[in-house]
Amino acid sequence: MLTKRMKVSLITGAILGVVCIVGASIRSGFEHEATFLFAFWYNRLLMGFVIGLLDAKIGMPKVLYRGAGIGLLVSFAFYSSIGFGDPVGFIAGIIYGAIIEYVAIKYG
Repeated sequence: MLTKRMKVSLITGAILGVVCIVGASIRSGFEHEATFLFAFWYNRLLMGFVIGLLDAKIGMPKVLYRGAGIGLLVSFAFYSSIGFGDPVGFIAGIIYGAIIEYVAIKYG
């Protein structure tokens, strides 16, 4: 189960999770609690996990749509759980899903 694609997806998701933590902290003026920031990071890690499970044998244009779609679905869970309070984070999740999928195809 821990294929090269899965490892690449998880690492990319973890790195992008750190980017999200930094972005959310800056946007909020460093007001967010550690549990909120951890949940943000974990959401991106989960996105990497879900994308890592998918089959890699599709063309590149479809990859970006599929990655963005998974990013939308996974990010919406977090976005709705915080009362739809961070639309920037939600949009970033869609973009990060496409990035994770691209990196997984390229290096996984």
